[in-house]
Amino acid sequence: MRVLMPVPDRDFDVTEVAVPWRLLTDAGHRVVFATERAGTRPACDPRLLTGVLFGQLGAAEQPRRFYEELTRSEEFTATVGWAELAPEEYDGLILPGGHAPGMRQYLGSEVLRRQVGRFWALDRPVGAICHGVLVLARAREASTGRSLLADRRTTCLPKYMERSAYLATAWRLGRYYRTYPAYVEDEVRAALTGPDARFERGPRVLAARGTATDDSAAFVVQDGRYLSARWPGDAYLFGRRFQALLEAPRQ
Repeated sequence: MRVLMPVPDRDFDVTEVAVPWRLLTDAGHRVVFATERAGTRPACDPRLLTGVLFGQLGAAEQPRRFYEELTRSEEFTATVGWAELAPEEYDGLILPGGHAPGMRQYLGSEVLRRQVGRFWALDRPVGAICHGVLVLARAREASTGRSLLADRRTTCLPKYMERSAYLATAWRLGRYYRTYPAYVEDEVRAALTGPDARFERGPRVLAARGTATDDSAAFVVQDGRYLSARWPGDAYLFGRRFQALLEAPRQ
């Protein structure tokens, strides 16, 4: 099956892109990357490869290795353009996150939101991690003008995580961890206007994260064919759950 993964030109999260790509590719699926302009070779947030502060807070060794493999793959340079996308050609959609300034190109794109809305209407698997949930919160249903998430259960980057990372690093990195003035959680919560909508924060953790063999610290939320996760620490569980969703028989 073909899974679409839009990314900005730079600054996306290493783990949130490379881990689902590796898991889905190993399972025999094809991941197609999309950038604003076709043929752009995207790049992750470089701080996550070396450590955000004093070698800490970066991606773990295995996701970094997956990312190195990804950069050598054909699909990473043969990106399709957002405006030229044909949503019906894809079986699934993954919206990864990231917090560095380059993410605003992706999170703020009206063109991408319209394409995501078209895919959402197909009722095929959609997954979003961390800041990627903002794309769905900001996208609107064509018929109602409401957020795509208006009636959904979802998670995203919790406010306590975003605030803690910012407060721990602002003295050196400024607003590196504050992509927008509003916290991600606050904006996502504001989009949940339906009676059945619910934000799920998950267990409060700051350092523990899921791994390739242990998901005890990971957390994802599934609502029908929509899957959401909080941060890079959930990426392995997210990737496995999205694969199951993709391969499940359609009702």
